[in-house]
Amino acid sequence: MLRTERGLAPGKQLLYQAMALLVAFITVFPILWVVSLSLDPRDIARPTEFRLIPPGASLDAYRKVLDQPTANPVTFAELAWNQLKLAGGVALMSVLVGIFAAYSFSRFEYKGRAGLMLSVLTVLILPSVATLAPLFVMLNRIKVNLGPLQFNLRNSLWGVGLALISGQLPFAIWNLKGYLDTIPRELEEAALIDGASPNQLFFKIIMPMSTPVLAVTAFFGFNAGWTEFITSWMFLTDPKDFTLAMSLWNMTGQYSGDTPWSAFSAMALMVALPVAIVYLLLQKYIVGGLTMGSVK
Repeated sequence: MLRTERGLAPGKQLLYQAMALLVAFITVFPILWVVSLSLDPRDIARPTEFRLIPPGASLDAYRKVLDQPTANPVTFAELAWNQLKLAGGVALMSVLVGIFAAYSFSRFEYKGRAGLMLSVLTVLILPSVATLAPLFVMLNRIKVNLGPLQFNLRNSLWGVGLALISGQLPFAIWNLKGYLDTIPRELEEAALIDGASPNQLFFKIIMPMSTPVLAVTAFFGFNAGWTEFITSWMFLTDPKDFTLAMSLWNMTGQYSGDTPWSAFSAMALMVALPVAIVYLLLQKYIVGGLTMGSVK
């Protein structure tokens, strides 16, 4: 039987290519539909037809979203800034706190280590919605009163950020620990023999070698903070603190005909774009990090 250079028969190769095209079509088609809806000036009540370039295509929906996505008196830029603070804070803290905790679990033996690791794992397997009630009650009791800075921690981006970090840290710790376990201890021993201090060992050897998994952890933290909805919806009441995900939900009506589909599609694309950009920027590190540690 005739075979290609890669060892596949022509029939199998055609079958695999057809399957790849089918997967690509299933993945890309919904995105193209959303792009088409965002360019449609008719703002139809029920989007049942697909045209790649709709009649009279325009960017009016994007201009409307940038000016004021919903009836709340906030602009897209203000919503994006709130979401960016949440996503950036979760990514940063999950990496900073997670790497120290993971290094402790990976390299040191001390009393209570196994219990702490088990408690972190227990939190990891809990659904995030299960912790909403206790977090709501706990943060609602904390009130900040520092001169002009007065707010209830629960009803603020700070409180939402703390709640998100608490939910993201268990994953970050276990993900980082799994990667650190693959770094040979002999490297650290050699560095200590050469006169490196513990701080130099950690920051000049462990941290640079952990760049791939740090990128993976930061990306997942950023994605969790950027796409988060339920905690913000439960905690926040001031429109000035609202996030993009909350405003996107506010754009939906009770029925299909009540939803401004053109503006909704435009905002959905603008919300998804930053995550795609962050992924592309970190792609070379993410590919390496996903092949090691607990994520593989």
